[in-house]
Amino acid sequence: MESRSLLKLVEADAESHISFLQSFIRAASPNPPGDTRLATDVLISYLRSHSVSPEMITPQAHMPNIVSSFTCTTPDWACDPWSGDLVDGRIHGRGAVDMKAGTAASVIAYSFLYRYRHLLSGSLALCAVSGEETGGKWGSKYLLELDGGWKGDCMINAEPGGLGTIRFAEKGTLRLGFEIRIEGAHGAYVRRSKSATRIAARLIGELAKVEELVPDLDIGLGEYMKREDVRAAIDEAMGKGAAGIVLKPTLNIGTIHGGLKINMIPDRCVFEADIRLPVGLKAEQVMDVIYGILEGYSEASVEIHEAASNPAAACSHDHPMVEILVRNAELVIGKRPLAIPSVGATDCKFWRYKGVPVYVFGVSPETMAARDESVSVDEFLAVIKAHVLASWEYLGGKT
Repeated sequence: MESRSLLKLVEADAESHISFLQSFIRAASPNPPGDTRLATDVLISYLRSHSVSPEMITPQAHMPNIVSSFTCTTPDWACDPWSGDLVDGRIHGRGAVDMKAGTAASVIAYSFLYRYRHLLSGSLALCAVSGEETGGKWGSKYLLELDGGWKGDCMINAEPGGLGTIRFAEKGTLRLGFEIRIEGAHGAYVRRSKSATRIAARLIGELAKVEELVPDLDIGLGEYMKREDVRAAIDEAMGKGAAGIVLKPTLNIGTIHGGLKINMIPDRCVFEADIRLPVGLKAEQVMDVIYGILEGYSEASVEIHEAASNPAAACSHDHPMVEILVRNAELVIGKRPLAIPSVGATDCKFWRYKGVPVYVFGVSPETMAARDESVSVDEFLAVIKAHVLASWEYLGGKT
């Protein structure tokens, strides 16, 4: 709101302001004796009439104190995060991009193909799962352990990836917890003890060596990934510089905690590392480097967070389904998407671990998990069409 608009609102209530002051003056509160209860009642009444719920703090019964507070925040969303509002060709709401648009597209495509199943050969399964963001234990992983036909021979997925790409691989994760323990001492007596935080700082610097590891790639994939059009597609889909790291390991120190007071030498420091593993690089290779580094740090130990660590997952970049998706996507959007690996993680990995080729074609990830998350209606509809057409062709649909 502009200042002028706010000023007009204040001016419009001038008579109310004057009336309130008159009422306040009429509530006698001479001191001594300092009894302010009548005046307090006037203030409380006014505040409540304006939807304010004040608090009373009364160390002396006849001398109450009135307090109230609120936290100022700018609106998080232009639209209600659960509204599903359609504004200027975009549907707004939390999860619109990741992963409600993709899930809805899969459900719609499946329903359409089910209607015409008598014209298809083979079988088609729909898996709309829970828990993808928390490891998939009771979703994808659970389904794949059942004898229900949920594995399949090939899979297409609608995770957000952008209409210009088809994702055929994704990085793995290696999550680690480090701990440094030392004697510690008063901050003025640095000669008595090393500092756990300073040791941690040096160790973190050395851990960057894991980013120098080179993955062992299939020759065909290696040559494909050198193509300029493929690298350009990666940067366009995931941001400038993505092509430079998609086939390299990366290190992120996500949390670090150490020390109790500013004037004490910390006796303990813990930090967590998130290492992303490209296709062709195994966790064991990374850990060999890390264990070698730790030989120079007797005060440090490391623990692998097994539940949150997964190997990279990939399938062929030139599987028949890739060309089917490319051909049908071009029919829908007028351009040919390129097959690329992804830096993020999805449930697709669990099918790939089982030897099932999985390909992702979904809406743009541009506003994913951001404030005012929204999805393009045109992109949403394009994903539905491409998935229907690709599945139809793969299953030998009659025309």
